[in-house]
Amino acid sequence: MNKKDVLLLAAASVVAAATGFASHAGLNAVLLFVLAAVSLVLVAMIVGKATEQLGSRMGPAATGVLQSALGNLPELFVCIFALRAGLDMVVKAALVGSILGNSVLVFGMAILFGGLKNGRQYFHSEPPKMNAVLMILAVAAMAVPTLTFYLHTPAESHLNKLDIIVAVVLLIVFGAYLTFSIKGDKAIMPDKNGETEEATWSLPTTLIILAASGVGAAFVSDWFVQALKPAMDSLGINDVFAGLIVVAIAGNAIENLVGIQLALKNKADYAVSVIMNSSLQIALVIYPLLILLSFFLGGAILSFVLSPLLLAALALAVLTSAFIVFDGESIWLEGVALIGLYIIIATAFWWG
Repeated sequence: MNKKDVLLLAAASVVAAATGFASHAGLNAVLLFVLAAVSLVLVAMIVGKATEQLGSRMGPAATGVLQSALGNLPELFVCIFALRAGLDMVVKAALVGSILGNSVLVFGMAILFGGLKNGRQYFHSEPPKMNAVLMILAVAAMAVPTLTFYLHTPAESHLNKLDIIVAVVLLIVFGAYLTFSIKGDKAIMPDKNGETEEATWSLPTTLIILAASGVGAAFVSDWFVQALKPAMDSLGINDVFAGLIVVAIAGNAIENLVGIQLALKNKADYAVSVIMNSSLQIALVIYPLLILLSFFLGGAILSFVLSPLLLAALALAVLTSAFIVFDGESIWLEGVALIGLYIIIATAFWWG
């Protein structure tokens, strides 16, 4: 374990301890919220690092599976505690915001900074094209309950059952995607065995840190949600904007940082893969899983029914990013356009 890893673990431990103290001491809600957000970001970075270390012993395909299962742990915990607190609108906005943030803001920043430093960037287009098509299909599936509700079809009185069916289908699609990723056509899923970095942590150290960071993520997520509503009231931020922007960015910190760093290093294939896979995991795993869990958590019942503007923002984000990846190349101007779209959408939700 190098010095940077030790400093990251120490910083996360100190900030998490400070957050726990602030939570039990009843300190200012905004201060607690900031501490919890920073702690959440640090825990997410540790989870990502530990996952890479464990995955490097198993090859790139298994690493992808591990990232799917563990990379979104902090956001999953935040959404679970938010649902138990009855903040279902925050959860919906956070899930849409995660997809929006990755597909538009982070992708735009990666293209902008990578393009300014390295010029026109090229990437193998088949994997992101497949991800883009799956994202479009996922958004189409999630749109059905929304249209059912707003068009007042006969299925409106059976929305809970429809949500469950959509959730199960999306999880099955993700299972098929994982199978294809591991055993699929090498023309679409190219072999990257030679590019896997060697593990620098011992296996026992990796497992202990992974388990501890998972427990830490649960505690920090609970404190984050406890501070969320008071901080929103104090700062005058509405539920939708808080979920769409604040919670989404904090919960996806590791993907945000890694994607931009990879683009700066001119590793466009990896940058696009990390960013688009994060969105796909939210759409095909986290959102459907939370729909099913919400029936047992004892709080608000989550639904795929979104406001028209949220659904439109989701569709615009997915379609715009799909158009950019289909040609297998990017320029910095496309990044500027994506960031501009994100600012416009975020502004539209500032007032509710």
